[in-house]
Amino acid sequence: VPNLQGPRYVSPVPGGGFVVSEECGDVKVFMSSRKLLCSLSSKYGHQFGNPAGVCVDTDGSILVADEQRRTVHLFPEHGAPICLVSTGLRRPAGMACSSSGHLFVADAVENCVKVFKYCVRPP
Repeated sequence: VPNLQGPRYVSPVPGGGFVVSEECGDVKVFMSSRKLLCSLSSKYGHQFGNPAGVCVDTDGSILVADEQRRTVHLFPEHGAPICLVSTGLRRPAGMACSSSGHLFVADAVENCVKVFKYCVRPP
């Protein structure tokens, strides 16, 4: 995939495709054909500081760690972005989410992985 502005982290999207964070302050979503589907900045009107880790949960929501703002936001397919983590991160980097609603965030300053429960599914 050419013409990315400082690609940093990448994650697959369920059903094909992938999401990429860029150093320039954007996150882009691509279809399995490698065609640009959308920019999260444009789609949601969200301003990133320095997007880092990205992952996609089982609902298809995109989660983005913002290294500069020390936050993690969830971008649902429909609706407004939700700030999941606004305190406790010093330099969020790589991320992963589990099917049980746990979010794992590598904190590069504190040399650890922090675990958050962000989604509770009814039984």
